[in-house]
Amino acid sequence: MDFGTIFTRERLQAAAVAATLALASPAVAQDYPSADETLDWTIAFGPGGGNDIMARNIIDILTKYDLYPGDIQAENRAGGSGAVGWGYLYTQSGDPYGISTTSGSFVTTPLQADTPWQPEDFTPVALLTTDDLVLVVNRDSEIQNIEQFIEHAKANPMNIGGTGTVNVDFIVPTLFAQKAGFEFDYVSFNSMSEQTTALLSNALDAMVGNPGEILGLIESGDLRPLVFSGQSVPDALAGVPTMGELGYDIGVSMPRGLILPPDAPAEAQEWWIETMKKVVETPEWGEYIRSNTLTPTVIYGDEFGAFLSRTKNGFGEVLRSVGAIQ
Repeated sequence: MDFGTIFTRERLQAAAVAATLALASPAVAQDYPSADETLDWTIAFGPGGGNDIMARNIIDILTKYDLYPGDIQAENRAGGSGAVGWGYLYTQSGDPYGISTTSGSFVTTPLQADTPWQPEDFTPVALLTTDDLVLVVNRDSEIQNIEQFIEHAKANPMNIGGTGTVNVDFIVPTLFAQKAGFEFDYVSFNSMSEQTTALLSNALDAMVGNPGEILGLIESGDLRPLVFSGQSVPDALAGVPTMGELGYDIGVSMPRGLILPPDAPAEAQEWWIETMKKVVETPEWGEYIRSNTLTPTVIYGDEFGAFLSRTKNGFGEVLRSVGAIQ
């Protein structure tokens, strides 16, 4: 079969999916979006990170299936753990052509920094997936499973590495330790590569990380996964228990979703809700979820807004309890 045949088949398949998606939901206001307006897509972190990957996957799907009629301009506006990018979106209040994706820092950054915005200020579109963490040790560690880890940690507190200071990487092991009855020292790193190097060189006892970022090292056997913080284990971590299965459910996940500026028009919010219902049904979105070992968790509109409020309150309670914030 030649490349022309393959290309034609793929285009026909894409067209078939697009036709199905077009019938998947009722129409909303016809004057939004305008093909003459460029969508200003803010990515609040640098290229290559989880937030960037998700945003560009959504944009690719919107483009492939002609779900957005105009041009989309994606720009990385990194800085301040998301404060710069989401601060920019905040200044676009009322503009239906500003948009951004969220992550755990969308909740934790305003808890620890004096940002002019709070998660509740923005117009919620959808929670699309959650990003959970796996606790791992070096393959040379004598610890073979999570039961042994807890036993060792109770006898001699360990150090656990994570990316950032006051964020999900800190909150997850803190809650787990409280529930399992052990203590630990948290070691903060600026990047996953730094903390992975520290663990592989035995400068750390353990670390937490998103499985999508360290899956290669898990599959190669360089890192041994012990426990997963999510409600269900992705296929790539089959056999690894969840914290909930051990009786230590912490109820914390990193919310990866979609938001519009504050006070965005209702028709824009509704259009994006209906459009994201189509996006999450595409095979490309399924592949994104699978390849990044994410947990599909989809809620829309005000329900997503309520989720963000609960998450912020929960994170704040934990951080105040350990003296990380006032």
